[in-house]
Amino acid sequence: MFSILRSMENWIFGLVFSLFSAALTLVLIAGSQIMNGRRNRKKAVGFFHPYTNDGGGGERVLWCAVKAIQEENSDLDCVIFTGDRDASPQNLTARAIDRFGVELLSQPEVVHLYKRKWIEETTYPRFTMIGQSFGSIYLCWEALRKYTPLYYFDTCGYAFTYPLARLFGCNVICYTHYPTISLDMISRVRQRSSIYNNDASIAKSGWLSRCKIFYYIIFSWMYGFVGSWAHLAMVNSSWTQAHIQKLWKIPNRTKRVYPPCNTSDLQEFSLERPAQPPIFISVAQFRPEKAHPLQLEAFSIAIRKLGEDFPRPKLQFVGSCRYSADEERLQKLRDKAIELKVDGDVEFHKNVTYRDLIKLLGGAIAGLHSMVDEHFGISVVEYMAAGAIPIAHNSAGPRMDIVLEEDGKQVGFLCQSVEEYADAIVKVVRMPESERHRMAAAARKRACRFSEQRFHDDFKAAIRPLLTQRSN
Repeated sequence: MFSILRSMENWIFGLVFSLFSAALTLVLIAGSQIMNGRRNRKKAVGFFHPYTNDGGGGERVLWCAVKAIQEENSDLDCVIFTGDRDASPQNLTARAIDRFGVELLSQPEVVHLYKRKWIEETTYPRFTMIGQSFGSIYLCWEALRKYTPLYYFDTCGYAFTYPLARLFGCNVICYTHYPTISLDMISRVRQRSSIYNNDASIAKSGWLSRCKIFYYIIFSWMYGFVGSWAHLAMVNSSWTQAHIQKLWKIPNRTKRVYPPCNTSDLQEFSLERPAQPPIFISVAQFRPEKAHPLQLEAFSIAIRKLGEDFPRPKLQFVGSCRYSADEERLQKLRDKAIELKVDGDVEFHKNVTYRDLIKLLGGAIAGLHSMVDEHFGISVVEYMAAGAIPIAHNSAGPRMDIVLEEDGKQVGFLCQSVEEYADAIVKVVRMPESERHRMAAAARKRACRFSEQRFHDDFKAAIRPLLTQRSN
């Protein structure tokens, strides 16, 4: 018996010693790699943007930010950390022009990342936020081991990477489109509202809702802690700024910089539109939070309300698909159009070029947008600049920054329910041409507040002190 106990004791001691040795070895290796990275930092700005083919407003910000850095300090190289295997300096430069009309001064360098699956939502069926957040640390580790820049620039909202970037000796800059967690999200769980990020099964259960509130509170504290490590935090709207300041508590290092919107090219369009059919456009990535099904339902109701007295409108969905989950959502949307018997009135345009998007915007009389708490809403500004009346959700960016009166004149419609969207569509179709022109002209004037030039001016003003102080 004594020998058995002694044997077990030796086995346990050996196991503990082995685990301790392994942990110590990992710490030493990690510390060595971090110190090596700090010693070999490159005079460059590394843009952490794992998806360089998403086609959304975030990618536009990336290329405009790269161009602004190149204009502000030509001595700094620009490096893109991307998980897209086919990305190269040549095709990314071409993509910036083709998709967004942004002509870079020089081709950026590319560092390929092979651990991107750790930030994909499909990897974490449960506890998605925290899973993706910790996964981003692992992906950032891969990035900074391969290439350590003087400036680490996160353009996708991966705040959990900031402490690691600081350990590598980087100056941390971020452009935050929306907080990973917000006080509004916690409030909706408390109210037990069913929405894309709060499953109906949880909303119906008081116990599960309480557990989720606890999870959100813990996560919000962690998010606030890691976000506070940023040397400079740029945010894209009043709504985002308010939430980030409450969570990160670095108001002196938080600057509001409205995202770059293509207003100059779009303003070239006449306010006149083809009489028939009246075209409504919806520009957004095919993601769940964009609430495309609501738009489709509202459109079908509006067609019934219009009857035969007015021309039958057409709805054009324009967006990009990142991966298979987005493709599935797009297919479900096509199926829903058939179910609602409006498939003959609906078009789907996937992954269109910048030039084709411009043409489509120029033919629309109105644009639909239905995301709840859209942090800003670049597509809403593009509608307005093109002379299309915006019909947007009555929350966050559209309500606080964009769809506001201009010189006392209404510029569009803010809605919440399917019925409100349907009524707004009907109002636009029935609107006399002169009234539509007045509203579209006011909307176009307001859109000038969010031009690419304003982004470049505000962006450079925000980063200039940091580049001046720390570039050495």
